[in-house]
Amino acid sequence: MRWWSAANLVSNVGTWMQLTVQNLLVLQLTGSAATTGLSLAVQAAPGLLLSLVGGSLVDSWPRKLTASVSQALLGLVGFATAAFVATDMLTVPLLMVLAAVTGSIATVDNPACSLLGNDLVKRKDVPSAIALGSVVHSAGRLIGTAAAGAAVAWFGMASAYLVNGVSFLAVAAVIPFLKLVPKEEREPQTAHERPAPAAAAAGRRRAGLGGDTREGLVYFARNPRLVALAAITGISAIFGRNYQLTLAVLVTGPLAAGAGAFSTVSTVLAVGGMAGAVLAGCLRKPAVRHVATLAAAGALLQVVAGFSPSLAFLLLLVAPMAAVESVSDTAGTTVLQTEPPAHMRGRVLGVWRSASTGWGLVGPPLLGAVMEFAGARGGLIAGGVAIVAVTGAAQLLQQRPVRLPRPRRASSGTTAAPAATVPEAEPATA
Repeated sequence: MRWWSAANLVSNVGTWMQLTVQNLLVLQLTGSAATTGLSLAVQAAPGLLLSLVGGSLVDSWPRKLTASVSQALLGLVGFATAAFVATDMLTVPLLMVLAAVTGSIATVDNPACSLLGNDLVKRKDVPSAIALGSVVHSAGRLIGTAAAGAAVAWFGMASAYLVNGVSFLAVAAVIPFLKLVPKEEREPQTAHERPAPAAAAAGRRRAGLGGDTREGLVYFARNPRLVALAAITGISAIFGRNYQLTLAVLVTGPLAAGAGAFSTVSTVLAVGGMAGAVLAGCLRKPAVRHVATLAAAGALLQVVAGFSPSLAFLLLLVAPMAAVESVSDTAGTTVLQTEPPAHMRGRVLGVWRSASTGWGLVGPPLLGAVMEFAGARGGLIAGGVAIVAVTGAAQLLQQRPVRLPRPRRASSGTTAAPAATVPEAEPATA
């Protein structure tokens, strides 16, 4: 886990160096903010369209091999982009193609690396592993954005892509040497969580033929805990966590502060997020109800922030807001990655990535329209109220029993047992 975390820190630094430079590069090539936004959308679009297929591939291929190959391919894309930039051969159409390729590879890479990290620890330590990953992500973001400025000043924009390519190869080189925890120590231990051997074997066989993407979608839709988690996370992402938009408008508008003040707010948000990630490491068996409670608490803090009379008062709120968000994210990710049976997790993560890409694309323009109509304060307050309302409804939804997909008719002509239900009363992770 130490090797994996160190490699991911290097990778996150490289990723944030590239992301920081990419927007500047598009602006330099086109001078158009719209084209810059389009390049980000092109990179995100494969997550909306191909994540179900990517999740199926993760379920059907050996996880270490899948992660190694996807990281190596992302590294090659980074090196190719660096070469095009260094030789002044990069054009906007070529940049869009490279962005689309990167997004397509990521539909396999993201679930493969997420699940591989969990396989390095015992099941009870998965929340701590996810929290550690959040800390690594935050640290990589801070270091990468700072390093990008220095790298561009000293060596030019191509250097950021070159560093990112090297960082992917560093992860790919570490993966073959990782020692996975024995399967019996990272799989569900209670009888109601373990899939029947025949069902698990059938799932693996279908995955081996390219994966049954529909089965993952059906499992997700029939699991009220996952549907409730998606509702809570989606409404929070749309109306509660776009702080770079909502707080920027609040600080520069009603509070009449400048860009420097918003930079201070952003720094406090980052510190609060890292503190929350550390606190999230104390989680052992997070449940959807914990995610709902934390989301509601963050929404109430957001409502109070909407009434902030001064910048000083807002600064007192943003750190706990970010901390609550970070703990909630870790709890939700743990439920998402441990609730499904092992042979279904890649497909479930594929469904989740498609949904999260959708609300990630819809959220900013929708929230911007709300703030245009209701103002900065009204947008924060209305968003917080909406989150509390949806969170309460999701709490009621997730208490329904889980309806597992009905097994298909066996090849011998016999019919498998009818679909079972799993009560909410005694889950191990949700």
